[in-house]
Amino acid sequence: MKFEEIFMPYDRELELVEEKLRDIFSGNVTIIRVIGEHIIRGGGKRLRPLFLLLSADLANYRGENRVLLAGIIEAIHTASLIHDDVVDGAEVRRGNTAAHLIWGNQVVILVGDYVYANAFRLAVLQGNHKILKALIHAMAAMTEGEILQLQRIGDPEITMDEYYKIVAAKTAALISAACRIGGILGGLDQEREDALARFGMKTGIVFQIMDDILDYKAEERELGKKLGKDLEEGKITLPLIYLLKVASETEKEEVRAIVKNGVSREEDLARILGLFEKYHIIHESLLIAKGMVQDAKNELAFFGNSSEKEALHRMAEYALAREK
Repeated sequence: MKFEEIFMPYDRELELVEEKLRDIFSGNVTIIRVIGEHIIRGGGKRLRPLFLLLSADLANYRGENRVLLAGIIEAIHTASLIHDDVVDGAEVRRGNTAAHLIWGNQVVILVGDYVYANAFRLAVLQGNHKILKALIHAMAAMTEGEILQLQRIGDPEITMDEYYKIVAAKTAALISAACRIGGILGGLDQEREDALARFGMKTGIVFQIMDDILDYKAEERELGKKLGKDLEEGKITLPLIYLLKVASETEKEEVRAIVKNGVSREEDLARILGLFEKYHIIHESLLIAKGMVQDAKNELAFFGNSSEKEALHRMAEYALAREK
């Protein structure tokens, strides 16, 4: 099964998810809808809603609530991006000017708050305590992850365990929640529900690892940001952590100095990339991601063979194979 074939059966539902997302951005204040339309027009693959829909299918749930909850998941993700762009000072989001540069930080942050609140209002109306608990847990984890990352900005002493903790919280928690909610909708037993959640967590970690790898591989025209942007912002990700593990002591000191002082010259980035090549850092980072993909797929061993299970396997593989 090709990745494109996973999306095709869900095209109509994902269109409905898009409508739900617009509904969540609707409010009595016009600027909320205007900013919402600017962000939604920027696109996005709507991967988190697809994870929920696929998980619901695996759990044999095909009721209409899945579309609303998929829209709620995407709204929470979108609100987190609005806030992240302000915190990071991002200039571009999905090829478009970041909303805060057009409307200002104060308005955009409040719009993000509104979207969170409206999404949770709709979730509460579903009357399902387990679903609400999954969403609240993911939301709290995402915030914690962002705070943890901010605390370790420019800190070359960050450990691999700390990195995984940040990634699991800020990126993987919502994908995990999407998968869990699909299982909850289908009334799965706790063991299978938890297995779906672990699958989503590990797959989400792979997505972030690949983002971090691509930051050192892709050009600005492909990713919407320039090469080495994470390093410039002081974000210490898996490739750099691995380099600090295997480089010589002299090289480690050089890298630490670059990180602490901030990348201010092209020569600094070139030096880091040169060390990446010397120690095969990108290749080794990819091997770590590949191992995580296999771990994620193994979590679905609780389920019998089906096209839905195969599609979820392909989603995990897509996390690894994508180029941007």
